[in-house]
Amino acid sequence: MRRYLVGVAAVAAALSLPAAAAAKGPSSASITGPGLDRHLEIAGDGEMGPGTLGTLVSLGGFMAQMYGQTPSATLKAQPRGGTLGPRYRIVYTVPGPNAIRSRVVQLLYPYAKPVPLTYMKPGQTYWGTRKTLGGWFRSSTALTRALVQAGLPTRR
Repeated sequence: MRRYLVGVAAVAAALSLPAAAAAKGPSSASITGPGLDRHLEIAGDGEMGPGTLGTLVSLGGFMAQMYGQTPSATLKAQPRGGTLGPRYRIVYTVPGPNAIRSRVVQLLYPYAKPVPLTYMKPGQTYWGTRKTLGGWFRSSTALTRALVQAGLPTRR
């Protein structure tokens, strides 16, 4: 019985590895939009580590919009009762298995009221056959502050 339980535990652990390995963060992001005269390139650790890219991934809802999570942190419909303000476009480069590098787009509303918002269109293809979950994500002003520090224009 003990040998059986150890075997079951080993199989369960092995089966969980591909799912964990699949949830990768981006290696870079490029932001375009109003007030930027060039692409704002964001590099760093996209696995929600330190730095601007990690902040953008964690506070911008990238993982929830890309892969989903339980409980869900995304909304299917745009939140009501606020204003969006200027829209920025983020193109993430997401490394995957077999040296695949996919590009996924997220829209950013850093000056939305009452809180900054991001939106990822559901069904974007990445890594050949996978699809983004997508949806709206409510962020915090910490995201806007970090992006302004990285080069996004201050709100006029």
